[in-house]
Amino acid sequence: MLSWMAWTWPTALVFIGIFSAIGVLVLLEIRNPGGDLRKGVLGLSTTRGDRLFITLLGTSYIFLAWLGLVGMPLWYPLGLAILWGIFTFWKV
Repeated sequence: MLSWMAWTWPTALVFIGIFSAIGVLVLLEIRNPGGDLRKGVLGLSTTRGDRLFITLLGTSYIFLAWLGLVGMPLWYPLGLAILWGIFTFWKV
């Protein structure tokens, strides 16, 4: 069924991680409704979902920039992406 697409374990893990994060956000929203509105560094009021979107968008740019400028290996941009996610949920 999905033979037309080059599914690999790393690709599957990325999608599992994204869907797991969305699932955690759903559970947090059920437990504590309202989205946990916060004012961040740029003065934007963001919810948990907004911060997840900003994290995923920034992570994709980190990986694309790394691949374009440096190439392999991808462990360093993974560390940068994790730090970006921590910063985004902490500050933004």
